[in-house]
Amino acid sequence: MWVLYALLSAVSLATADAYSKKSLERADESVVAWIRFLFATPFLVGLLLLIPIPALDWIFWRTILLLLPIELLAVVLYIRAIKVSPLSLTIPFLSFTPVFLILTSSLMLGETVDRTGTAGIGLIALGAYLLHGHTIEQGWLSPLKAILKEQGSWLMILVAFLYSITSNLGKIAILHSSPVAFGVIYYLILTVAFAPIVWWRSRLHLPQLKTHGRTFLVIGFFEACMIVFHALAIAQTLVAYMIAVKRTSLLFSVVYGRLFFQETQIRRRFAGSLLMVIGVALIAMR
Repeated sequence: MWVLYALLSAVSLATADAYSKKSLERADESVVAWIRFLFATPFLVGLLLLIPIPALDWIFWRTILLLLPIELLAVVLYIRAIKVSPLSLTIPFLSFTPVFLILTSSLMLGETVDRTGTAGIGLIALGAYLLHGHTIEQGWLSPLKAILKEQGSWLMILVAFLYSITSNLGKIAILHSSPVAFGVIYYLILTVAFAPIVWWRSRLHLPQLKTHGRTFLVIGFFEACMIVFHALAIAQTLVAYMIAVKRTSLLFSVVYGRLFFQETQIRRRFAGSLLMVIGVALIAMR
């Protein structure tokens, strides 16, 4: 079931990203970053009333404190990336998270990845490299240079590294609570923690919460779905495997990029994405 949960999380994430990028055309980026938490809370609070809350020990709360600054930084960079660059050249670079997870999961959780899983993760990374494949004619290093020139691409690689850390910390917190309880409680805390940042950077734009309320509510709904399915999946398998499958969200993001934003080079970028799908299949069939 973890594969199904991870795929549902991927679809929800891609949809929230597409709506977020659309709203960034007329809304402040700090406000958009915050509403991904804020407008998910009504749905999450409803869940909170339906699920049992386990006893939360000091390890849970210590882990939350470690998670918060890393997560907040990742969210700011994430929203900035999808604002300044095409979806099809930003979201796919989250596929580097499983690559970073090979190291971080080993150090933080003592998890190891078998040969099949490692091969799958390698294909995912190669597919991401090919997203800038139109520059290969200029040399094998040209795609890497293109990544550095595309602000959204290298910002998202940084986000991928931060997520490789938060994914491991999140699993620790889940093991000391429960999947859904962690997802709900953590996002409620993130909503409160991000509020001072929005007030400091964008308080003059806060009326947008009302003017763009319908769009923000849609974003919040899909963000809430992503949270729940993410937590359910990551509790049932190795972090590296779950995150690798969740990164199929990039396929949907490439499609959304074409449908909603008329992005170009879609065939080539989708070809790179197909390599990632093969990598996901190797991981799922381990």
